[in-house]
Amino acid sequence: MIAKRVLKGALRAAGFEVRRLPPVEDPILAPDIPDGELYQPIYSPWLAPKFAIEFARIEPYTLVSADRCYVLASLVSQALELRGEVWECGVYRGGTAIMLAGRLASSGRTFRLFDTFEGMPETDATRDWHKLGDFRDTSIEAVQSRVSGDFVQFHKGLIPDTFRGLESAQIAFAHVDVDIYSAVLACCEFIFPRLCVGGFMVFDDYGFATCPGARAAVDEFFAEQSSVPLALPTGQAVVFRSLE
Repeated sequence: MIAKRVLKGALRAAGFEVRRLPPVEDPILAPDIPDGELYQPIYSPWLAPKFAIEFARIEPYTLVSADRCYVLASLVSQALELRGEVWECGVYRGGTAIMLAGRLASSGRTFRLFDTFEGMPETDATRDWHKLGDFRDTSIEAVQSRVSGDFVQFHKGLIPDTFRGLESAQIAFAHVDVDIYSAVLACCEFIFPRLCVGGFMVFDDYGFATCPGARAAVDEFFAEQSSVPLALPTGQAVVFRSLE
């Protein structure tokens, strides 16, 4: 006791105040709440066994976490209620494309995949953290072996060059995961005007400190638009097209 008083006195003299904190308790759940095991501490549906199995299939081929994949899965399911194509810009090894294609297979709509399939192109050192050649452990042949079907179209090369010839496209949903300022801005400029009403874009890199250029591009573009990016706690941002 004497030692405690001496220690407390020394800490107070140094400008610190010592207080006992109450014990941390487990989250209090309402009686019989459905799926109580998924509250960790809030409802986390990506932990459900069915989705966990789906994610386990694609995990070796993606850097996108389970919670972000769940966002994509939910939104592509919503996109099935809209007219228009589904695009993914930034495919890497094809993990999220596998998941999206699985949900689109019976819909009869086109699924377009855009990537160099050779890794990161030249970047802007003043805006971007990633460097030339990052994510080069992939190839279009490898991704084509994982994502197939008559409805899947591959566009190999640099964005926005690979958008040429698609000016008349109508897009319901676009997943943008290209990491760097120039490519994200090009996606915004080309895709957003072609989103159908009710369509949406998901920016995977928006909230990550390793992708400052991605957020800068989104904020810059949408500062002049009526739609406002919604930043999610997953690190993603979502933009909805509500007007013609």
